[in-house]
Parts: sequence; structure tokens; C-alpha cells
Amino acid sequence: MSIINIISAFGGLALFLYGMSMLGTGLEKVSGGLLEAVLKKLTSNIFLGVLFGAVVTAAIQSSGATTVIVIGLVNAGLLKLRGAIGIIMGANIGTTITAQILRLTDLEGNADAGLILQLLKPSCLSAVAAIVGLLIFLTAKKSKRKTVGEILMGFSILFTGMLTMEGSIKPLAEMPEVSQIFTSLENPFLGVIAGAVLTALLQSSSVSVGILQALSTTGVITFSSAFPIIMGQNIGACITTLIASIGANKNAKRAAMIHLYFNVIGTVLYLAVVYIIVGILTGSGAAEGVGSDIMSFWNSTVDKGIIANFHAIFNISVTILFIPFAWLLEKLALITIRDKKDDKNHELDTENLLDERFLSTPAIALAQAEKTLLTMAKYAQYNFRETQKLFAKFDSKAVDRIKEYENTIDLLDDRINNYLVQMSNYSLTAAENRTQTFLLHLTAEFERIGDYAYNLMECADTLNDKGVKFSEAAMHEITTLYGAVDESIEMAITAATYKDNNVSKRIESLEEVIDVLEETIKARHIQRFKSGQCGVDAGIALVDSLTNLERIGDHCANVAAYIIAENNPQIEMKYHTYLEQLHISDSEDFAEAAEVFSKKYRL
Repeated sequence: MSIINIISAFGGLALFLYGMSMLGTGLEKVSGGLLEAVLKKLTSNIFLGVLFGAVVTAAIQSSGATTVIVIGLVNAGLLKLRGAIGIIMGANIGTTITAQILRLTDLEGNADAGLILQLLKPSCLSAVAAIVGLLIFLTAKKSKRKTVGEILMGFSILFTGMLTMEGSIKPLAEMPEVSQIFTSLENPFLGVIAGAVLTALLQSSSVSVGILQALSTTGVITFSSAFPIIMGQNIGACITTLIASIGANKNAKRAAMIHLYFNVIGTVLYLAVVYIIVGILTGSGAAEGVGSDIMSFWNSTVDKGIIANFHAIFNISVTILFIPFAWLLEKLALITIRDKKDDKNHELDTENLLDERFLSTPAIALAQAEKTLLTMAKYAQYNFRETQKLFAKFDSKAVDRIKEYENTIDLLDDRINNYLVQMSNYSLTAAENRTQTFLLHLTAEFERIGDYAYNLMECADTLNDKGVKFSEAAMHEITTLYGAVDESIEMAITAATYKDNNVSKRIESLEEVIDVLEETIKARHIQRFKSGQCGVDAGIALVDSLTNLERIGDHCANVAAYIIAENNPQIEMKYHTYLEQLHISDSEDFAEAAEVFSKKYRL
């Protein structure tokens, strides 16, 4: 085998790996957030879980991607451990479709094939896919259509790499050393180790099975050597899941262990049964009839079709075998990853929502970031409401809770921003880029609302330290303003949750009322201060409180502005101009809403 053949073989492998990656990435983009939504719905029934896991994996051409997403959902508390079992089993079935597609390269050697079979030959099929894919990619304006072009080109590159590998390694058939290597792999332990190591290094059973299929064209691989290698490949496929579970919570680690146990136990059972049968037949001396047929097959060379079929038969039969014993896999995982005595049941962990495993599927990652953002907004709302109570009756324990929540808000702000920035390292569609920017803006606004709520707590704390209180009139006024701002925060969270334009416009109407209230209360305070009805310390705290309340109203209005811009792309960055026009226009809805709020929060 010449150096040219070696270079060509590695070049073919590079194309094969890149094509597989391009194809899988494109299919994941097309699936979008639908994958997460359906995964959560179809897990109450293990049969539906298996079916869906198989279909999804066949569609996105990656059992690794499916199982990693499952690990992420379990880690985030969005998917129960029992529900994950069926999907993991189904993923093992779905991954066999790649080998079935790659067996089409056997048609290349069939010179007598009819027109339809000629068109199905990978050399022709890949050329057509490349031409159509490139045309779509170059002419499409929408990102989804461009993705379809990427999928077709990935399909073409995949087959081109496979054909290049096959052509380059054919000289291996003439090398006795290669035959000796594969003869040694008839030893089940060596074969399993070789298959597991290769798959672990490539982190893809589909790719390692494809390489084995390419090597089968040399005519030196027998079923006796291919069998343990395929068994090992299924074990090696677990490495991706195990890596994905590093740093995850206990249930996510258990899901990874279920994947490992499923493949290891299935492999051990298959090895035991097959080698017992082979041992009986070879030990009987003269194997006749069925026995001689089996032994003839055992020692015969394999082609891509046989490898693909056995890979499918193994995964399907093991899944059928384990479905009644799904509870046992769960039990083994629970025994392996035990709960500590002092473990407590916590609410949904926001850190787990921002799981890096989701970053490779941006649609899901953006949804997780949005959930965390809304959690942060509710923390800010809680702090705001607690501060109002402090002005009426100071509570040091409430102050401690507010400080704790403010630390959580700051922590979530950092996590969300870092998470969204990390997404820039992945391929985002134009819509996903827009959503990423939108969420960054909203994160900043709700974090500032939390900051101003904290400032209000400090105002109340200052009053308490100095032993002074607001006058009855000032207390009535600030309570009225608190009510208006509280409604503004509530509407901002609702608008952010549902991307509601109508609610956003109402926030703008209320913001105008809040500004008027703040100015009116300040004017009244100045009159009381001049007449000696209000002291200096209480007056300073009141002015500071009014400023913080007014600024919270401004940030709620900013949230509304970003939502209006998100829903109306034509506005782009001119949304503040749009809102100014809305304020000065004769819009009946805007004026009517402002009138309603003015009456509701009349001093």
C-alpha cells in the first residue's frame, strides 16, 4: 500500500467525518426546539419513548446528540429518569440507519444494475445531492432553506468520503499482515476492546461502523472478527454520554449509567450466547446440517450489508429484551449513584437549566436561557414587593432574604450572559441571533430592576437606623406609586413570557402615569418640607425612593420596547422613536389605557 493510498484513505476519512457532522448539524437545526418539546411529552410510555428515540436519532443521524440532549433534560429536571430509559434504548436502534444507508455503496460494483439502481448508486446520488444542495444554499434567502442545502451537501460529502476510503484501502487485501490483524481480533476480548476504543476516540458508533464497512471491501474481515468489534462499538458509543454527564446532577449521571448498562449487559449476553453456540458446534467435531451452515457463515467474509444488518439486529433484539426490565436498569443506576442521607429535594435548579449540553442545539439552549431569565425576573419582583412591607413595618429577616435574592439575581445575570455569549461559538440562524440579542437586553433590564429594588431596601434600612418614618400623607403617596410600579413589573414579566405586544403597549401607558405620579409626589413633598411637616432624614429617603421607583418603571418600559421591536423586525433599533411617536400620537388605545391607569392610581 503506497503513501498515496494512505493519504487518500485519511482524506476520505476526513470527508466522511465532516459530512457526518454537517449532515447531523443541519438536521438538528431543522428539528429546532420541537425535539425538546416532544421528548418531554412522549416519555410516559416506554414504547413511545423507544419509538421516538429511534425516529429522532435516525432523523438527526446521531445517537450521541439524542442521548446528550436527554442527559441535559434530566439534569434540568425536565425529564424523569424512568422516561429517559425508553429514549436511550430507541437511540440505539435509530443509530443503525446510518449503516443501512452506507450499504448503498455496494451498488457501485453492480455494472448490470438498471436505471433506477444506477441513480441510487452513491457516486450518482451524492453528485445530485451536491448539485441540488449547492443551488439551494446559494439561492435561498431564508436560513431554514439554506440549512436544507447544507443537509444535502453533507449527505454528498459523507458518501464521497466513504467511496474515497473504499478505493484507497483496497490494496490492504493483498497484505498478509492485515489479514493476521483481523484474525487476532477473532478473540472476543481483543475484538470488543478494539471496537470500543475506536468508537470512544471517534465518539460516534455510526462513524466507527462506517469505517468497518469500508474495511469489509478488502475481503479480509470474517464474521468471527466483525462480531466482537461490533459488540465493542456499542460499548464505546457510551463514552459521549458519560462525558456529557460530568458535572451534572445525580439523575443525569444515572441516565448515563443506564446507557452504559444497557449496552454492556446486552453485549455480554450476546457474546455468551453466540460463543456458547460456536463452542458447542466446533467441539462436536463434525458439524453437519444446520451446524455446518452456521460455522460456514461464522468463518465467511462479511460485506457492508451483513455488518449493517447485524448491527440493527443486535440493537433491536437487545431493546426488545430489556423493555420489560427497564425498572432493573433504573435500579442498577440508583445503586451505582446513591443518594446521600442529607440530600434534600430542591426546586428546579436554575444552574441546571443553563446546561452546556444544550449549546449544540441553539433552539433548546435559547429556550433554557429564557426560562432562567423569567426566574430571575420573578426574584426581582419578589424583592420589590418585600421592600414595600419594610416601609410599613421593618423586618431584619426580610432584609436578609432580600439580600440573598439579590445575590441570586446577580449570579443568574452572570450565568445567563455567559451562556448566551457561549452560543456565539455555535452556528446560529438569523432568527436565533436575533433571539440571543433580545434575551441579552431583557436580562440587563430585569437585573437593573433587581438593583433598584435593593436600593429601596436600603432606603427603608436608613429610615429604621435613624428611627424615623414617613408621614401619613407621604406613606399614602408612596404606597400608590408602589402599586403602579408593581403592576408595571407584573405586566413586564407577562409580556416577556408571552411576547405580548398589547401588554407591552399598556406598560408604556402606565409608565407615563408613573412619571406624573413621581413628579407630583416630589412637588407635594417640597411643600410639606417648607411648612415643616416633613423632616430632613425622611425627606431624603422619600426622594431616593421615588427616584428608584421611577427608574424601575423606566426599565419595565424598556422591556416593553424590546418586545415590541422583537415582534416588529421592521422597527429594528428605531423602537425608541416608535415609542415616542406612540406617546405623542392620538392613539385611542394608548390614551384610553393611560386614562384608566390615571384614575386607578389617583393620589
